[in-house]
Amino acid sequence: MSTRTTPRGLRRLGTALAALAIGVTALTGCGGSEDKSTDSKGKENVGAASDAFPRTVKHAMGETEIPTQPKNVVVLDTGELDSVTMLGIKPVGAVSPHFKTAGGFPEYLGDKVEGAKDVGPLLEPNLELIASLKPDLILSSKVRHEKVYDKLKGIAPTVFTETTGGPWKENLKVHAEALGLEKEAGDRLKAYEARAKALGEAIKEKFDGKMPSASVVRFVAGPTRLYQKSSYSGVVLDDIGLQRPESQSSTDPEVTMLDVSPEQIDKAEADLVFVTLADEPSKTKQKDVTSNPVWKSLGAVKNDKVFTVPDETWMSGIGVQAAEHMLEDVAKAAGVELPEA
Repeated sequence: MSTRTTPRGLRRLGTALAALAIGVTALTGCGGSEDKSTDSKGKENVGAASDAFPRTVKHAMGETEIPTQPKNVVVLDTGELDSVTMLGIKPVGAVSPHFKTAGGFPEYLGDKVEGAKDVGPLLEPNLELIASLKPDLILSSKVRHEKVYDKLKGIAPTVFTETTGGPWKENLKVHAEALGLEKEAGDRLKAYEARAKALGEAIKEKFDGKMPSASVVRFVAGPTRLYQKSSYSGVVLDDIGLQRPESQSSTDPEVTMLDVSPEQIDKAEADLVFVTLADEPSKTKQKDVTSNPVWKSLGAVKNDKVFTVPDETWMSGIGVQAAEHMLEDVAKAAGVELPEA
């Protein structure tokens, strides 16, 4: 059964929307006149069909009817933030990464989030502030905000994916459907995947026909983490074609990381080791790990093949734009030129 979530600011438009709905299917893929939006580089996108609305979007919490193509969007996690800004939309509200020590929105997005209100914290978003922004779409995930879904949908049409991280490509499709920008999202994803594959071929050639292995180490407050193939960064490395150590080979969506002690850091052994820092160094085990003889015995450490990379792209970006930054980091670490987009 469809869950109608009409935002307060649109109630007066009921009559007009009803008229618009005549002869227009609520499903995606409708034909008709094209609407123009703006991409991340300021160029016009043509292909978002305005008469494809109203539409009903199936998602993790059921179905939501979206009466008109969203313009004022609130996003409640970083993957959603990456998606909407990639598609040329500046959100009116968003939350900053909960692991970002410096505060604020991700630096890699630059002015794409200029003017957005911080409606966080992530796990307890400010519902009153969200409502004051009069959004016409709210995007998040069940794993993050299931408990406040009913309140959110009372503010505006709300669309949730099931979870975050590993299934980021599937999540992008849901975000794009809610925005009416499926083609734009599909084209950008295909371009990224082609570039990742080309990068992998360049790396393989550089390493005499054999793909090097890559390990991902994250220092957080608590045990040090090794990230699996099923994680966001793991999917990107797999798109490139890099090999993974046995300790990071899980494809189980429920097992995205492995906690290790300083004495177990040998499980991070690989040709290339990528390190991120999620918290203040003093709150993590970084010093204990890197001063440990086990760490110093790693081949990557001895060969100067340990690379510190941004946590906001490798861990919390969870989208195409962040993945494109990852490709740059991997190319530099492997000593190859990044193929053109």
